Amino acid sequence: MTKVELEKFKKILEAKQAELSGSLRNRDEIAIEKAPDALDEVQLAGERELAIRNLDRDSNMLRQIRRALARIADGSYGVCLHCEEDISPKRVNAVPWAAFCIKCQEQVDRHEIEVEDSADLFASAA
Repeated sequence: MTKVELEKFKKILEAKQAELSGSLRNRDEIAIEKAPDALDEVQLAGERELAIRNLDRDSNMLRQIRRALARIADGSYGVCLHCEEDISPKRVNAVPWAAFCIKCQEQVDRHEIEVEDSADLFASAA
């Protein structure tokens, strides 16, 4: 991957990181509120559950982005963490934080590849 391409992906990842960091600061939706009506309370609980899921999704994506930025810094960006082959340019363009090539990602999704605990796998990213 050329230096120009790496800079492009770094800027994309940093912009996404800033966007997610801002949205993660707003946690008002997960506050527990009491309502006089039981139906309103159920609705508030549903909205709170959705907000928690969104927060979890955004937190996971932010971790993936930080790991991708660490891979850019250490020179391993664009290389599959499992098979160590280059990740296709189409995949990197679509998912700049991708850690695996499409073949290995499919195996990870089907639990055919044991992925180490993310804390161990990406210890150098911290």
